[in-house]
Amino acid sequence: MGEWNWLCCGRSVAGGGEVRLPEPFQLPAPLPEWPLGGDFATGKISIGELEVVNITRFRSIWSCSEATFYEPIDVPNGFHCLGHYAQQNDRSLQGFLLVARGVAGYQLTNSKPALEKPLDFSLIWTNADSTEDDNAGCGCIWLPSPPDGYKALGYVVTKGPKKPSLEAVRCVRRDLTDACENLSSVVNLDNRCQVWKTRPCHRGVTGQGIPVGTFSCETDLGDSEESNIPCLKNFDSNLSAMPNLEQIHALIKHYGPTVFFHPQEIYLPSSVSWFFENGATLYKKYAKMGDAILAGGSNLPAGGTNDGEYWIDLPDDDRNQYVKVGNLKSAELYAHVKPAYGGAFTDIAMWVFCPFNGPATIKVGFASFALQKVGRHVGDWEHFTLRISNFSGELSSLYFSQHSGGEWVDACDLEFISGNKAIVYSSKNGHASYPHPGCYLMGSEKLGVGVRNDVARSDLSVDSSSQYKIISAQHLGAAVTEPCWLQYMREWGPTVTYNSRSEIDTVLSFLPFFLRFTAEAIFNSLPVELYEEEGPTGPKEKNNWEGDERS
Repeated sequence: MGEWNWLCCGRSVAGGGEVRLPEPFQLPAPLPEWPLGGDFATGKISIGELEVVNITRFRSIWSCSEATFYEPIDVPNGFHCLGHYAQQNDRSLQGFLLVARGVAGYQLTNSKPALEKPLDFSLIWTNADSTEDDNAGCGCIWLPSPPDGYKALGYVVTKGPKKPSLEAVRCVRRDLTDACENLSSVVNLDNRCQVWKTRPCHRGVTGQGIPVGTFSCETDLGDSEESNIPCLKNFDSNLSAMPNLEQIHALIKHYGPTVFFHPQEIYLPSSVSWFFENGATLYKKYAKMGDAILAGGSNLPAGGTNDGEYWIDLPDDDRNQYVKVGNLKSAELYAHVKPAYGGAFTDIAMWVFCPFNGPATIKVGFASFALQKVGRHVGDWEHFTLRISNFSGELSSLYFSQHSGGEWVDACDLEFISGNKAIVYSSKNGHASYPHPGCYLMGSEKLGVGVRNDVARSDLSVDSSSQYKIISAQHLGAAVTEPCWLQYMREWGPTVTYNSRSEIDTVLSFLPFFLRFTAEAIFNSLPVELYEEEGPTGPKEKNNWEGDERS
């Protein structure tokens, strides 16, 4: 198992005193011996002219009250640091830094070497006191000055004002890098320097950007999205570090979360085949009668786009209510395996199908109102995604899909149920995914106005580590056969037109005048699909099938 470790090298804090450094995070259980094959979980990845290694052992350099800056330790011989790591002090230490070396004998695309020493360092920020003679405990952030045709991929931090050695880091040839964007704030230093966590701009299945783990600094404190620090670019089109089929099964069996449905959930999941076998019907525009769908979906129209020509509906007979509430016993998760971050990570998107999405409950202040129409529709596809490091096979984070968006949660902030298997909480009626139990508002948490997403543990659950099917892994070619129903690009439920917004307006009419317009503005800002009864498209029609998750 990869270990998150640090060694202390001075704990001085800006302004004096001591700071408690983050404790290293470890998964609850050791990693297994992954099945052999390819470069998955070997610790190294070749990305063309460079070979990179993932370092998770750090030495702390300098701390302020909010964050600590680290350098990598135990760097293998011949590999070079590209920059330092930064993290907040109020969370467990979970991070990485890539170190790199040129690949011997690689056919160069450029006459210049892949890595070069910086020419110098520019001081970007320091808390040194110009009136003091001794600033040995001050923090300094330096930007490497790259040679012509090269880029610095990270900053260097020192304790004390002495400029770093030119051996501290290497710069990377410009054509081997890709653009990055600022993702989330790490710390704002004296309102003079904003430190950012970054990620590649070009993500998804075709994205070649690989995050290095370094941070970005902005001394112009405007809202700058693009980072001044790039990332690496993977030129290995074979994606040799991606897991093979046996390794994918091992990953799902080891990490597959348990999905808990609310104890009062009525509309439970089912398998797609159960839905079809129990009367789901395919309708064609202008046709009076629908057609029964075969168990594997082989008679569904394949390909094309969501043009409104076809849709699926519940059976129009006495099986309607039976099918609407799903069948938990048959339920299974459908796994889509794809490269992330240039093939340095693997994303395993786990899709769950529910025959029906129930109506919403809205909250206004201390009062809640269960609605009859708003939010309901036939067919509901929801998912969560495991992001796994291809260097080690270690779980990095988990994405929780939540209606029109979602959130990534680092492994250190997950709730685990057994070994390294996390918990996913599915919201009542709407089936959005959340990392912890409670009530999540889609609207304004501050004002207590919005649509409720209630999640809690119950006896209603699905274990995705055993109840799953791999439905797509394009990097494996013919090794995985996609099911017929996955090629159906139209809606999994009909469009029903009525004025569902009138339900909310009725509730709002009972509110005090001063609160009514505030609540109305919040509900007007919610996704329009909330007020429509329209079936969703299937997994392959979603933009995250080829792209990155929305966050």
